[in-house]
Amino acid sequence: MLLAGGNAFDAAVAVASTLNVVEPYMSGIAGNGYMLIYSAKEKRHRVIDYLGTAPYAATLDVYPTLESQQIGIRAGMVPGGCGGWLALLDRYGSMDHADVFAPAIELAENGYAVTVKNAEFIAGARPYFSERAAERTHSAKSLKAGAEAFYRGEIAKEIVRFSEETDGLITEKDLADFEVEWQEPISVTYKDYEVYCPPPPCSGFQYLETLNILENDALGELGHNTPEYLHLLIEAIKLASADRAEYAPRPNPPIERLLSKDYARAQRERIGEQAAVSGGERWSKDTLPGEIRADDWTTECTTHFDTADAEGNIVAVTQSLGQPFGSGVILGSTGMFLNNFMNWFDRIPESPNAVGPHKRIEMCMSPCQVWKDGNPFAAIGTPGSHGILQTTLQMVLNLIEHGMNVQAAIEAPRVRLVNPGTHVSMEGRIPAAVRAALEARGHEVEVLPDWTATVGGGQGIAFDPAEGSFMGGADPRRDGYAIGV
Repeated sequence: MLLAGGNAFDAAVAVASTLNVVEPYMSGIAGNGYMLIYSAKEKRHRVIDYLGTAPYAATLDVYPTLESQQIGIRAGMVPGGCGGWLALLDRYGSMDHADVFAPAIELAENGYAVTVKNAEFIAGARPYFSERAAERTHSAKSLKAGAEAFYRGEIAKEIVRFSEETDGLITEKDLADFEVEWQEPISVTYKDYEVYCPPPPCSGFQYLETLNILENDALGELGHNTPEYLHLLIEAIKLASADRAEYAPRPNPPIERLLSKDYARAQRERIGEQAAVSGGERWSKDTLPGEIRADDWTTECTTHFDTADAEGNIVAVTQSLGQPFGSGVILGSTGMFLNNFMNWFDRIPESPNAVGPHKRIEMCMSPCQVWKDGNPFAAIGTPGSHGILQTTLQMVLNLIEHGMNVQAAIEAPRVRLVNPGTHVSMEGRIPAAVRAALEARGHEVEVLPDWTATVGGGQGIAFDPAEGSFMGGADPRRDGYAIGV
């Protein structure tokens, strides 16, 4: 797209739509996501929220089992991918829509080479989709349609027909009422840097709060992934994660207070020399207020990518179908896999994130941009369910505190808190002596493989304003490439 004269916004939609075809298990036109953009012409940061809502008919009683939220026609929220992509092109794109979608359509019609990781993900996803998942060519027709056709026209009618015939919940009104939301990002200052992410119900404020808690510690002097550094990091993540689970799904959460420096100082004082008890990653009525319970992260499938151009435009995108191939359902003759984001709602009535009609969901996808002295420093992000909020934090700190280039910041070994208690998972490249020192502080350490997608799959671009150069970084834990022109 850039070689053809397009801008970063054109390129972002071309990438998003092409991944719909070549990584159909990760994200797509019937999925959902966020775009965090910077318009050089407007000198303005903006967010496109293209998350759908729960169907109007979604109530707790129509989900009798956890599986009914995870697999099948009722597992899907209203699709937002189409609306989000076209909203970006309509507002900021410079190319004809047909040219932007041409690579995706060509691959949908003519096929593509399957990578080793493609094969691994597809094989692992067999329990989630039917034999009809092989029908790919119909998706080319869907990519050629516009938003009006998708939400009110021919495609909408086919989605509703199929939903009605298969006892689904998505109706004509659900699709017609879908709207992309243009939002202002939220941010915090961290030393000399400004870190941006989408606002709630996006969960990104978790890593913003974590940065605030750690701002006055000399993390660089502690050293990368030393016992002292990791202990502070882990404990700060626990505190911010509890706030995220409690407040992200609520209307008008107290973001100003949660991201204030005074609150951060009070949170920092709660960190002691020994490991504190965490509730995990999901809200639960059975724990203390603010504590959370673990979710099953093993089935998460999401993608992140970033684009930038010579004009100074930047796009950071995180989008997803939920688990592999989303709900496992192709929407009739459209060739589109429906997401399964109803699985991200809780089935606990008391939870602020409980299933509800036409409800928005707490969303862990959270693209990030970092600026310094009024200039771009990095655009970065990752898949990984609620681990997104921990992996993004670690990559940003690797860039700022440890002076790594973007590739090294992405490749460096990472930790992740998933389970309740004092449990922490970490890649095996973190030395045994460090693990032993953390265990002496009360951390229950689980050793993961040296390289594992359990801790995400970061992609990013770093900027050098003095030289005017870009550097891309791609995570070997998943498929990904850094390409410049």
